Amino acid sequence: MTYAPFPLGRPRRLRTRAGARDLVREARLAAEDLIQPYFVFEGEGEPVAIESMPGQFRWPESHIVQLARQAHEAGIRAIAIFPKIADEKKTIGGDEAWNPEGLVPRIIGAIKAEVPELLIMTDVALDPYSSMGQDGIVVDGRIDNDLTIAALIKQALCHAEAGADIVGPSDMMDGRVAAIREAFADNGHDDTLIMAYSAKYASAYYGPFRDALDSAPRGGTDKRTYQMDPGNSDEALMEVARDLEEGADIVMVKPGLPYLDIIRRCKETFSCPVAAYHVSGEYAMLKAAAANGWLDEWPVLMETLLSFRRAGADMILTYYAVEVAERLKQG
Repeated sequence: MTYAPFPLGRPRRLRTRAGARDLVREARLAAEDLIQPYFVFEGEGEPVAIESMPGQFRWPESHIVQLARQAHEAGIRAIAIFPKIADEKKTIGGDEAWNPEGLVPRIIGAIKAEVPELLIMTDVALDPYSSMGQDGIVVDGRIDNDLTIAALIKQALCHAEAGADIVGPSDMMDGRVAAIREAFADNGHDDTLIMAYSAKYASAYYGPFRDALDSAPRGGTDKRTYQMDPGNSDEALMEVARDLEEGADIVMVKPGLPYLDIIRRCKETFSCPVAAYHVSGEYAMLKAAAANGWLDEWPVLMETLLSFRRAGADMILTYYAVEVAERLKQG
């Protein structure tokens, strides 16, 4: 019997045993790679299920310390707080965003008092506080970039002074990273990290998130006037370069799965810490497919998260973070 010739090296040898596959795996996933986002509203009461994000809730403020402790015990290093603000507190200027007695500063203080080792990341943008659901301040039907930056400085300082470890400017205003970094330097917050949403695309994948916070645009302008065009790649590198020059410590690509190429280009070009956001629409699609029996949820999820790591992401914001961390602990 004759056989077709093979070279001496056969890649399949490294796949024939589980132990060998583990030894040569290039991308790995660990609890410390994950950041858990939480949606929080003021006061007490029962968690409110988010219909478009099965398994996710708007959590009452009174539950947040318990959630933070659970995340920390699972091995999660950081959580991200997204506030659901009551309509009566929303204004054109989003003034509640820098209220030192507001929801986010209270949450930061409560968590730091009980779980001080857990890193807290806050969202810096006005859309949860804006009566128009915009990330910036609307003047004559358009976002005023510089007026918005002045507001974002106050919001970021409010969070830093409350004890936030990381602020995440998600607004996409030009120059906001430099302005926040300068304000931090002037006010004794040199060690506060900035995770800039540098390549934030004007994506159709954000719908369930806006349901969760009731922060969908209600007028003023189209978010495509400040978020990135999904067709652009070089522009993402320009945005990342500018944010790094302005003092960002970490840059983010959002959404994650449709923009793996952007994650890879950012990592290869800048060799800086890169975050990927596994956004609400990605979460909702997987949940819907799993509920219908079309996909096996956990193998698909783990493959998805590994794809972010393989592309070059150092950290992943995902609504599955605590669940994944607990499963990884179980082995």
